[in-house]
Amino acid sequence: MAYPVADKKAASALGVALRRVGYGEDAVLDMLGEDAYGSDREDLPVDERRLQRSRLGTVVRLLFLELPVSREDAVTALGERAVEALATIGTAEIHHEVRVRARVLPVGDLFVISDDYPAGDDEDPPDYVAAYTSTSRLCDCLTPRVRGGRALDVGTGSGVQALLAARHASRVVATDVNPRALAFTEINAALNGFTNVEVRQGSLFEAVAGERFDLITCNAPYVVSPENRWAYRDSGLPGDEITRRVVNAAADHLADGGYATLLGSWVGKDEESADDRPVEWAKGLEDIDAWILSVWESDPLEHSATWNRPLAKRRDEFAAALDSWLAYLEQIGAGWVSEGAILLHRRKGKRHGARVDGIDDEGLEAAGDQVRRAFAAREQLAKLRRADDLLDLRPALAMHVELEHELVPRRRGNADFAARVQLVDGTNSFVETTIDALEIVPALDGTVTLRRLLRNAAPSARKASLALCRDLLELGALKL
Repeated sequence: MAYPVADKKAASALGVALRRVGYGEDAVLDMLGEDAYGSDREDLPVDERRLQRSRLGTVVRLLFLELPVSREDAVTALGERAVEALATIGTAEIHHEVRVRARVLPVGDLFVISDDYPAGDDEDPPDYVAAYTSTSRLCDCLTPRVRGGRALDVGTGSGVQALLAARHASRVVATDVNPRALAFTEINAALNGFTNVEVRQGSLFEAVAGERFDLITCNAPYVVSPENRWAYRDSGLPGDEITRRVVNAAADHLADGGYATLLGSWVGKDEESADDRPVEWAKGLEDIDAWILSVWESDPLEHSATWNRPLAKRRDEFAAALDSWLAYLEQIGAGWVSEGAILLHRRKGKRHGARVDGIDDEGLEAAGDQVRRAFAAREQLAKLRRADDLLDLRPALAMHVELEHELVPRRRGNADFAARVQLVDGTNSFVETTIDALEIVPALDGTVTLRRLLRNAAPSARKASLALCRDLLELGALKL
C-alpha cells in the first residue's frame, strides 16, 4: 500500500471541486439515510439503489461508497483537474473507469481521506489508517476548543483531530510513527485549505521534545493486547503502559492554562478498583487537574471478544485468540478493563486532584465548553478555605438540565423518592440527589448566593443542596 502521495496542490484542487458540487455530510445523509455512516460493504447493494442520478450522486458513489464510475461521469461531476488529482495523490486508478482505493469521508464541514472502508476480518494491513471512528468522535466531543495558541495531535492517523484543531489554533503539530498516516494528514490539510498544520514523524512525543502546547489531543493505540499487529490499535507496550506514558508526557508538554484530551485504556484488579490506576497517575502530576471519564468497561472475556470480533466466523481462530488474550490479561493481573478519556488542565495553585465519572458515548454531544467550565469551577472551588464558603457563591445554570424524581418501592409497602439532575447535552451526565435539593436548581441564576437561597432549609436539605451544587459545578453544568 504505497499510496498516498502528499501532493498538496492536487489535494487543494480536489477540495475545491468537492465543495463546488455540494459534497458534504448532510448531502450524504439526505441521499443514503441516517445510517449511512454505519453501513459496511454488505450494505452496498442497498446504498447503491438510493443514489441519485446527478453529479452529486456520482461523487457519493465514487468517494463515499467506493464504487467505480466511468471516467466521463467523474469528469462531468468533478472536472478534469479534480479527477486527475485523485490519481496524483495515489488514491484512484483511472482508465475508462475511475476506481478509488481510499475513501473521502465528509466529517461535518471537513473532508477526510483514509483507508476506509476497512477490509474486514483481520485483513487490514499493519499501517492501516482509519478516518473518523467512534473514538475519533469521543475525542472530538471532549476537546476544549482553545482559540489561538499552539495545538498538538499525537498519533494523528488521518489527521482528523489536527484538522479540527486547525480551525481555531494558530499552529498545529501532528505527529505519528506511521509515514502513511502523515501523508494522509498532509493531504487532508490541503484538501480542507489549512496551511497551519505541520506533520512530524516520531513515536508519541518524540518529535516535540522541549515544546509546550495550549491544547493536546491523543488517540493513541491504547488497546490492552498481547499482539502487535496494527499501528492504530497495538502499542507493543505491556498492559496500560501506553496510557500512563501518554498522560505523563502530555502533562509535561502542556503550557500554563492548557488542556489535554487523551483517549486511553486502563486495567484494575476488579470492577471496584477499576479506576485506581489513572487516579494514581494523576496524583503524581504537578500543577495538573485531571478528569477521568470511563466510557467502555468490561471483564477480560468481553474485552477479548470485542477486539477479536472479526474472527468470529472462523471458530478455531477466534477460540485461539480468546485463549491468548485471556492468558495475557491474567498474567498482568487485569480483572477489569476500562477505556475512555483522561482530560488534563494545567494551572498554578494548590489542591489539584482527579475526578472520576462514567459517561455514555451514545448520549455524548459536543462538550468542549462544558469541560472548560468544569475545570474553571474546580479552580475556584480549590480556593475555598472551608466547605461553608460555598454558601457565598452565586452559581448559575450553564446548561439545559432536567429534574427527575420517582417513587422507588421498598419492602413492607413503603417507598422512597429517587431524584436526580440530568444534563441534556454535553456529557449527558446525571447527578443523584434528594427531592429537597432539586428545589434549589431552578433558582440558580447567578444573582443570589447559596446562603440566601438556603437560609430557611433544614440541615439535611442544606447539606444535600450544597453537595449537588458542588457536583454540578465540577461537571461544568453550573458556572460562577
